[in-house]
Amino acid sequence: MTDLLANPIWHSLSTLHSNLAQGNHLAKRYPQDIGPLSGIPKQSNECWDALKRIIPSGDHCALFLTEPANLGAGLTLVMQFQIEQMVCESSRVVSSLEVKIEELGEADVTEMLALTTLTEPGPFQQRTIQLGGYRGIRDRGRLVAMAGQRMALPGYREVSAVCTHPSYRGRGYAGALVRAVDGGITALGEIPYLHVRRENFSAIRLYRSLGYDTVRTLHCAIVTRPQAHNSPSK
Repeated sequence: MTDLLANPIWHSLSTLHSNLAQGNHLAKRYPQDIGPLSGIPKQSNECWDALKRIIPSGDHCALFLTEPANLGAGLTLVMQFQIEQMVCESSRVVSSLEVKIEELGEADVTEMLALTTLTEPGPFQQRTIQLGGYRGIRDRGRLVAMAGQRMALPGYREVSAVCTHPSYRGRGYAGALVRAVDGGITALGEIPYLHVRRENFSAIRLYRSLGYDTVRTLHCAIVTRPQAHNSPSK
């Protein structure tokens, strides 16, 4: 049986998010205004070449790989780092937090973009909200924390964009929001999972306290197709 989570971006774009996929059987990506996540079925010259064809010149994409990236011609590795993939098979009860958690929608995108630009939880673009499940916490009308969903594949849905304004950290907002988002996922009969940078120890401790366990380490490769420079005419 195929382990879908071993190549989550590829399988998300090949299954439940196939309606969003750009590309073909060798490489797929989400639209630019949703995010840079891209996938290939395997690392081969053929797949890298197909990926290059769907990356606009000067643009970049992000891939989750089981091995370090070994790029094909015409692509450049911007950076690469390890991420932990964590799955919540059974959630743990956390202390209740007396704070209002609200659904976020299209009208909130400007504030969400500002918050994610400040906190850098991962890519968040103009249409990322269409992936669904976003929840937020406000203080006097100001959005100070949020979390939502991203990749979706049969049986699993990813928790993503977990972030809190620096002035509001330490209040339990992240845990409350992750529990609100993954509660919506389990209500659908699906299993929540997420990705976190391997060196983000505080986030990993939080997710473990909520019932998430690490199942594998992946390599996140940020890849670009360099912009072509025309030689000056003589």
